[in-house]
Amino acid sequence: MDGERLREFWNQEVGALLAVYRQFETLLPHPTTAGAEHRGEDGRYVEALLRSYLQKYLPKDLEVLTGFVLRPAVKTGQNDRFRSGEEDTHSTQLDIIVYDTGTYPVFQRMGETVIVPPEGVVAILSVKKTLRDADIETECRTLLNASHVCRCDRKDPAQRRRGPFLALVGAGSQLADSAAEKEGRIFKKLSDLYTPSVTFDGMIGFIGDLSGWYVFKVRPPEKLTPKNMKAKYLFLSLAEQQLHHSFQFLLSGILSVYYDQTRRNIQRPGYTAFPKMPAKPLGSIPFSALR
Repeated sequence: MDGERLREFWNQEVGALLAVYRQFETLLPHPTTAGAEHRGEDGRYVEALLRSYLQKYLPKDLEVLTGFVLRPAVKTGQNDRFRSGEEDTHSTQLDIIVYDTGTYPVFQRMGETVIVPPEGVVAILSVKKTLRDADIETECRTLLNASHVCRCDRKDPAQRRRGPFLALVGAGSQLADSAAEKEGRIFKKLSDLYTPSVTFDGMIGFIGDLSGWYVFKVRPPEKLTPKNMKAKYLFLSLAEQQLHHSFQFLLSGILSVYYDQTRRNIQRPGYTAFPKMPAKPLGSIPFSALR
C-alpha cells in the first residue's frame, strides 16, 4: 500500500494549522511568557481553529459545534419507553461536539453554540491551548460523564449503538518533569480513572499534543472474550514530518463512529415530551391496509 500523497497532504495541513496559531501568538504576544496575552481568547482561538480544520474534511451532514448534550427522559424510536424511570440530564459545556445535523434535530442554536440530543453526537473533544498534567484526569472524567449522557438508545449493552469518539487535544503541552515518562504518567491516570471498569466507548480514544505526540486506544475485536476485554493504549512520538498522524487519527476516529454499522439504522431521537392528559374517545374507523 502507498498513501504517500495523503500523508504529505495531511502533514502540510497540520503544519498550516500550527502556523496559523503561531501567527496569533505573534500578533498578540504575552509580555513575559509564551503564548498570546489574553489567555481566555488564546484557548478559544485554538478551539475555533481546530473546529474549522475538522469541518473542512468531514461529511456535510456533520457539523463541528460547541455546547451541551441534553438527554430528556422521554420515549424514543417507535415507542421505546426505557427512559421512563430516569430524569432529564445534561452534560457540562463541551469544547467541541461533532454532531450529525443532517439526520438529527437540534434543541437550540446560538451561532456555533448548541444544545443537542445525544442520538446525533458522533464525537466530543476537549481542547487545550497547552496540555498540562492536571488536565488529564479532569478532562477525561468530563468526557466519561458526557459519554454516559450519550448512552441513549438501549438498556441492553448488546443492542447499543457505538458511542461517540472521545479526545483530549492540545496545540502544545507542558507536562511536569518527573522520573516517569509522560506516557507512563498519562496511562497511570487513565488506569486509576477507569477503575472500577467502565465501557470501552466511555474510555478516551486520543490524548495528544498536535505538535509532537499522542496516546491512543486500539479497538478490540468484535467478538469479545475475557482475554481481550481490555483497552490497549499506545504512544507515538512524532517528528516534524510525521505531524499528520495526530490529525489523521482524529478524523479516523470521528469517521469510524459516523460510518459504524450500529449507527446506520437510524432511530428517532427523544425530542418531544407530552404530559399525561385525559382525552375523550370519539370512535374508530376501519382502514384497508397500513401501507
